[in-house]
Amino acid sequence: MQWSPRAGETVALAVLGVGLALAVVVLDAAGRVLVGAGALLVLGLAVRDLLTRPRLAAGPDGVDVRNVSGGHHLPWARLQVRVRETRRLGMRGRTLELDTASGPDDDGVLVVLGRRDLGADPEAVARALRGMDPTAR
Repeated sequence: MQWSPRAGETVALAVLGVGLALAVVVLDAAGRVLVGAGALLVLGLAVRDLLTRPRLAAGPDGVDVRNVSGGHHLPWARLQVRVRETRRLGMRGRTLELDTASGPDDDGVLVVLGRRDLGADPEAVARALRGMDPTAR
């Protein structure tokens, strides 16, 4: 199974970034700097979404997580899957945590992915991963 940012969201980011870049032409100097920086940021997010597809892929030997600098392979035997829920400013947010640390002295690898990274609810992804884990306890 694979999870990636939704294609529609990536396209919307790219369109917004191009629109902001085109708007730079009609702005004053200060506006060009601010809107230009926003355009670069939004286009950078769209490019990141394209380069890191699929963001999370699960197979028989473990989970592969892609990022801009490459990625990580997390074997099932060491993988702990958790969903963390936080509340800030009256809003609830969920993240999927993939951890390979086996104890306090083991650094392991910690990967935290949100709904936008996965294109799905982190709780649903966690259930799917737990169902695929051949070493489930």
